[in-house]
Amino acid sequence: MKPIRGSPYSECVGGSWKMITMTVMSRQPTREPWTLERLNHERSILLGLSIDSSTALAYSSALKSYLTFCRIHNLPIEPTPDTLSYYITFQSSFISPVSVTSYLSGICNQLEPFFPNVRQNRSTALVVKTLKGARRRHGKPTKRKSPLTREDLQHVHGKLSASSMLDDKLFLAMLMTGFFGLLRLGEMVFPDNVGLRDFQKVTMQLTLSIEEAHYVFTLPTHKSDKYFEGDCIVVQKSSCNPDPLACMLSYVTLRDHLFPLHPTLWLHENGTVPSRSWFLSKLRTFFSSEIAGHSMRAGGATALAQAGASPEIIKAAGRWTSDAFEQYIQKNLSYCMHSYLAAPLHMTGCCNYLDYLLPCPIPMPPGACKIVLQLM
Repeated sequence: MKPIRGSPYSECVGGSWKMITMTVMSRQPTREPWTLERLNHERSILLGLSIDSSTALAYSSALKSYLTFCRIHNLPIEPTPDTLSYYITFQSSFISPVSVTSYLSGICNQLEPFFPNVRQNRSTALVVKTLKGARRRHGKPTKRKSPLTREDLQHVHGKLSASSMLDDKLFLAMLMTGFFGLLRLGEMVFPDNVGLRDFQKVTMQLTLSIEEAHYVFTLPTHKSDKYFEGDCIVVQKSSCNPDPLACMLSYVTLRDHLFPLHPTLWLHENGTVPSRSWFLSKLRTFFSSEIAGHSMRAGGATALAQAGASPEIIKAAGRWTSDAFEQYIQKNLSYCMHSYLAAPLHMTGCCNYLDYLLPCPIPMPPGACKIVLQLM
């Protein structure tokens, strides 16, 4: 029977209608249907791309650790609260509880298709309290590398600025860009593991634009880019030595002369993308083991804090999705506070406050700098 106008119910007592209304113009393009085999194949590809290849490798290692634990203890592999609690108890005696926490994330990811309740079991009071107790009993202070300083940059600049070698100019430009742009080392180099190299993450030369007061390039997708849109990195010219803009211009001039048609931005003298081990070996010729690849990003965040930048600006400039940047700042908290309180006197003798501001990947609202200056 036809439904009553204006009512979802039919004229039949107890009957109801569910109707999907479609307009006359709501037409769909004609597409050939896929076979079930192709649907499974295409879905498998998408599921494989749901996490980064480096993350997938770490998760696989975590799963292997869990399966080995179950095998040597004759326990079923089902991740019940008891089994996960036993795993934490055992592993925390050999590795850091912080690493055990990361392992649990990988275990949940890998076992969820087979045991849908694994995340629920991971969140039970037994597992949470076991992990908390492991941190209290076995936890140790995290050893972090020292951040780079402007004095460190001046030291490297003094050694390499006069060099005519492309590799020297490359290293200097990357060092300055990593510090002033708050970049991770992995965002500029290839991983040493050839299987993890992905050209979709390589910065392209055509995205670089050098202006009078800054240079801009597009950073492709990275681990904190949830929407796979990339980020626009802007590095300002500095009135203090060393100037990142001058270093980049010197590198790009020689790079374009030697490789005018090569698509990637960062290039060796032999035309290959620099690797992580190469950059660290160059870094080791100037600094001790206390300075590592992440020291650029940590140093940039510390420099901003010393200049009196607000946490919101630091977080946006470094594209942090959490408050992890505070770990770098807190390590030099006393010096940062001293520099913050003495900022007006300190800046009149050297750089303008804007020289310390590392550019933000998103447009800064009008008056943002004025607000920070007023707080000082």
